[in-house]
Amino acid sequence: MSSQSADRGDAYVKAGAIVFGLGALATLVTFVPLVLNLTPLPTAAYWLSMLMPLGFLLALSGLLLSARAQRRRSRADA
Repeated sequence: MSSQSADRGDAYVKAGAIVFGLGALATLVTFVPLVLNLTPLPTAAYWLSMLMPLGFLLALSGLLLSARAQRRRSRADA
């Protein structure tokens, strides 16, 4: 059961990294028109920037799941 938790934590970290990357890309895309004095993008494009903190929280929760699973394994070995 602890290996499932570790695998689940690793999957959360990988998914969080992907979501964070998409959010960072969306942030860059939304700021380019502002810097170059072009027509701003619609509001929905700015909401995509919220993927960045969501990905961070997803990866952080994966790290915590992995740490808990590792602690359980070390206690079971002792």
